[in-house]
Amino acid sequence: MEGMSERQYAAHVGLSRGAIQKAKETGRLVQHADGSIDAIASDARRAAMTDPAKQRGSKAAAAPATPKLKPVPDTALSAVGETLRDEGLPAPVSGGGTTFLQARTANEVLKAQERKLKLAQLKGELIDRNRAVGLVFRLAREERDAWVTWPARAAALMASELGVMIADHGVLEPAMMQKVLEAHVRAQLESLAEVRIDLR
Repeated sequence: MEGMSERQYAAHVGLSRGAIQKAKETGRLVQHADGSIDAIASDARRAAMTDPAKQRGSKAAAAPATPKLKPVPDTALSAVGETLRDEGLPAPVSGGGTTFLQARTANEVLKAQERKLKLAQLKGELIDRNRAVGLVFRLAREERDAWVTWPARAAALMASELGVMIADHGVLEPAMMQKVLEAHVRAQLESLAEVRIDLR
């Protein structure tokens, strides 16, 4: 049988010419006296000397390793369900798993919500939560302090007004006391209503 050249044998086995030359040097190929390669004998020798997993075209090498997928946390799956339910879309059946389409839909919904929030923030419709909590706390503390100091400030004024009423009527009636007290409480509330905090 006529032998093959290095180029022909490389095409026959699907390897590069350099790989065939290397196989020749290591004695993995069978050659005829004229230096040509005996294809059948060389195939057999290569099969005997090569690890099956490293052979080109072998089933072991052809089958790609299945990538190990990380399990999806239950919290992520429940978040997908909540997002879909919030938008009025069908959520995954309990224990039935989430389909790729459901997960992708939830992802798109969340991205749209995120863009909406960023736009609202750029328009000045949103403020930093920690800043808002701090400002509300400060406002509540200022209002508390205003009420704590109010009796001391209002007492002298109320006493003089009640003194005038007693002098005019000769007696202090509960209705008079209520009238004076209400007037001073309203004045205090009006002064507190003027407090403004810039939330920007």
